[in-house]
Amino acid sequence: METLALRNYAHLGDAVWEIFVREYVILKTSNSKMLHKMTTDRVNAGFQADMLNLISDDLTEEELELVRRARNLPIPVGRRSIQNVYRLSTAFEVLIGYWYLEDKLRLENFYNIFRSTEFFN
Repeated sequence: METLALRNYAHLGDAVWEIFVREYVILKTSNSKMLHKMTTDRVNAGFQADMLNLISDDLTEEELELVRRARNLPIPVGRRSIQNVYRLSTAFEVLIGYWYLEDKLRLENFYNIFRSTEFFN
């Protein structure tokens, strides 16, 4: 299925997600403080965990396996207080990175789902 290590997909997925969010927020405001707030409200572990929960019923068996494996990756010691949220966020980033490299159409389909939620409006 995947061709890279899960951490590599997560590393890429983190950047791809931030670009998606930034492209979204620049259409909403030109105020620099608002741009920053709108971005940081959506590019964080809690929000990404919420997005994974939102789409979990729409994932294929292969994607659910990626999520399961990504959730089991070792986490940095400093994050242990929010361990579950951080694990879900990492799994979300793995999916984003995987779709970006392997299935951009599927990624765009999920982007449309994200844009249509109350979280993004």
